[in-house]
Amino acid sequence: MVVGFLASRPGRWLRIVTGAGMVLGGLSSGTPRGAAVALAGLGPLLTGMFDVLPLAALFGLPIHGEALRRELGMTEETPLLDGLQRPATRTTPITIH
Repeated sequence: MVVGFLASRPGRWLRIVTGAGMVLGGLSSGTPRGAAVALAGLGPLLTGMFDVLPLAALFGLPIHGEALRRELGMTEETPLLDGLQRPATRTTPITIH
């Protein structure tokens, strides 16, 4: 199902990258048509960043990502930027020389 993919972590990244590409490409063209493309690119960029999927409302599903994934029976996913988590405690003491 398309809604399931778009709500997943790879789907969110796809929306973010596609939206950013549209915004950058539209603004770099410097034309009114490019500005319209950049404005349209804000949609996928912002919905991917804020984990919202308005398309899900057409199927009677919740639009918020966490509730949508729960409704579709998808397992809870890790955060979008999983590799950037910092450790909670420091294992070695800091020594100042």
